[in-house]
Amino acid sequence: MWGWVARGEVALALGVVGIIVLLILPIPAFLLDALLSLSVTSAVLILMTALLMKKPLEFTAFPTVLLVTTLFRLGLNIASTRLILSHGHEGAHGAGKIIETFGNLMMGGNYVIGVIVFVILVIVNFVVITKGSGRIAEVSARFTLDSLPGKQMAIDADLSAGLIDESEAKKRRKELEQESTFFGAMDGASKFVRGDAIAGLMIVAINVVGGILIGVLQHDVPLSVAASTYTLMTIGDGLVSQIPALVISIAAGLLVSKAGVEGAADKALVTQLAMNPVSLGMVSASAGVIALVPGMPIIPFAAVSVASGVLAWRRSQKALEPPPPEPMADAAGAEEQEEPIANSLAIDEIKIELGYGLLALINDLEGRRLTDQIKALRRTLAADFGFVMPAVRILDNMRLPSQGYLIRIKELEAGQGEVRLGSLMAMDPRGGQVELPGEHVREPAFGLPATWIDDALREEATFRGYTIVDPATVLTTHLTEILKDNMADLLSYAEVQKLLKELPEAQKKLVEDLIPGVVSAATLQRVLQALLRERVSIRDLPAILEGIGEAAPHTSSITALVEQVRTRLARQLSFAYRGDDGALPIVTLSPDWENAFADALVGQGEDRQLALAPSRLQEFVRAIREAFERAALSGESPVLLVSPGIRPYVRSLIERFRGQTPVMSQNEVHPRARLKTVGTI
Repeated sequence: MWGWVARGEVALALGVVGIIVLLILPIPAFLLDALLSLSVTSAVLILMTALLMKKPLEFTAFPTVLLVTTLFRLGLNIASTRLILSHGHEGAHGAGKIIETFGNLMMGGNYVIGVIVFVILVIVNFVVITKGSGRIAEVSARFTLDSLPGKQMAIDADLSAGLIDESEAKKRRKELEQESTFFGAMDGASKFVRGDAIAGLMIVAINVVGGILIGVLQHDVPLSVAASTYTLMTIGDGLVSQIPALVISIAAGLLVSKAGVEGAADKALVTQLAMNPVSLGMVSASAGVIALVPGMPIIPFAAVSVASGVLAWRRSQKALEPPPPEPMADAAGAEEQEEPIANSLAIDEIKIELGYGLLALINDLEGRRLTDQIKALRRTLAADFGFVMPAVRILDNMRLPSQGYLIRIKELEAGQGEVRLGSLMAMDPRGGQVELPGEHVREPAFGLPATWIDDALREEATFRGYTIVDPATVLTTHLTEILKDNMADLLSYAEVQKLLKELPEAQKKLVEDLIPGVVSAATLQRVLQALLRERVSIRDLPAILEGIGEAAPHTSSITALVEQVRTRLARQLSFAYRGDDGALPIVTLSPDWENAFADALVGQGEDRQLALAPSRLQEFVRAIREAFERAALSGESPVLLVSPGIRPYVRSLIERFRGQTPVMSQNEVHPRARLKTVGTI
C-alpha cells in the first residue's frame, strides 16, 4: 500500500480527497494545528521557488499549485469555522493553539486592532497584489498569443536555413506552447486568489456574528466575553489563512512580472539597479539633502547617503579602469580574428526571398506550411537523385512586390514569380486557357496558361477537369524545377566526399581502390555533375564507381567516362523513362542524320567538337520540335535514341532548346526493355 502512496499521482489524488474531507467532516483541534502549519510552510516554499527561479517557465505548475493551495485554505477555513462555532464557548483555545496564538499576537489585547489589521491585510492582498498580478498575467497572455505566429515563423525560418536542427525546433515550439498556456492559465488562476480574499471576509463576518449569537444564546456566555473570545479566534483564523494567501499572491506577482528577465531575481535586481554609478550618486545626494532638513532623523538618511555614495564611487572607478591588455595574437588568434570576415564570405546555396504579403505562407495554420513542403521536397529529391540538397533559407525582401517571390541559387537569381494568397491556381491539362473568372497569368515553373480563381470556384474547376494548386504548391513546384536544373552546381566537392563516407562498409574497398589511385575525387565530381545535368539519379553510386573503374584505365576523358557510366546504368535509365504501359517510348534518328552528325565531328579526344552547318542545325531543331510535339499530343513523353558515338554531342545541342528531353544511346537500352517507336527524325 505504501508503494502506491509513494507514487506522485496517487499522493496528489489522496491530497485532493483530503481537502474534500475537510469541507465535509469535522476534525480535531490538534489536526487543524498540523494542517495550518503545513499551509504556512508550503506558502513560504512557493514564494522561495518563485523568487529563485531563472525564468517563469521553470514553474509551469504554479496555476495548479495555486488552485490546490486555495482549496486547501478554504477547507481549513471551513474546518476552523466548525471548531470556532462548536467549541468557542470553552475559551480561545477551542479552535487550536495556532489560531489562539495568531489572535493574541495580532490583537495585542484589543480585538478592534485585530479586526483593522486583518482588513488591511485583505485589502493589500485583494486590491494591490492580486489585482496587479492578474492584470500583468492578462496582458502577458494577450501579447504572448499575438506574438506566437511570428515566433513560430522565426523558428521555421531558422530550421529551413539550417541554423537549428529538428530537435531544437521541436524544443522551441514546445517552449512557445508552454509559454502561451502558462500565461493564459495564470490569467485565470489569479481569479482564485481574488475569490479567496472575498471568501475570507465573508467567513470572518459569519464567524464573529454567528459565534457571538451561539455563545450568548446557547451557552449563556456574557456578551463581552463572547465578543472578545469569538473575535479573537475569528481574527486568528482569518490571519492564519490570509498570511499564506498573501505570501502566495506575492509569489504569483513575482512570477508574472519576471517575464523577459533572465536569471534569479536577486541577480537581475543587482544587475539593473546597482550597476549605474550616476543613479547611485543621485540617490546619495538626495538622501544627504533630506538628512539636513530640520526635524528629519539624520542617522538613517545619512547612512543611506554614505552607503550609496561609496557604491557609486566604486562603480565609477571600475568603469574607468582600462581594459586588460590583450595577449599577443598567435597564428590561431589571427585565424579567430579573421573568422567574422570568413563568415561574411559564405553564401547561401539556396535562398527564397518573399514579399511582405507572403510571410503568412511560412506559418499557414490552415494548410501545409511552405517549410513543410520544402522539407518534403528535399526528401523527395534525395530519394530521386541520390544526394541531399542544401538547406533552403527563407527570408523577407521588402523590395519585392507584396505577393512576389525570388529564388536564388548561390546568391544569383534563378527564378521569380507571384502568387495570390487566398486564391487557387487553375490550369487546363490540355494547355488551353481556363474559362473561369479570375486573373489570367502564366504558371511560373513551365510557363503554361493559368488563372488565379477564388476558392469558392474550386468545385466548379474540379468538375471541368482543371488542375488546382494552392499558392504554396505553386512556389514549391517552381523551386523543384529550378533545383532540378541546377543540381549539378549544387553538388559540391564536400557533398561528394560526404556521399563517399556514407557508402556501406561493403563498398568502402571499391572507393579505396579507385580514389585517388585511379581517378581523383574531382574527376568523380565532374562525372556526377554531368549525370545530374541530364537529370540522371546518382543514387546507385557503387554502379557509377564500377563504371568509372572500367573506363578510367583506358581514358581520362570525362565524356567517355560519363558514357561508360550511363551504359552501366542502362536498367535504371530504361526504367526511369518508361511509359505508363511499361514500354520505353523512343524517337529515332534516320540514317541520314546519324551520318550527318558522325561526319560533322572534328578533332580528337577531349578536343572533339560538333561542326554542323547552321542551316542543318536549324533543320534539325525544327524536326526535333515537330516530332516531340506530335508525341506529346498523343500522350507520350519519348526519349531520343541515337548511336553511342554521337549521343553526347546531340545532347549538348538539344539541351539548348529542349533541356528536359532525354537523349539515350543504343548501349543504354536494357536488353529486357520493351521499345515503342513513336516517331523518327
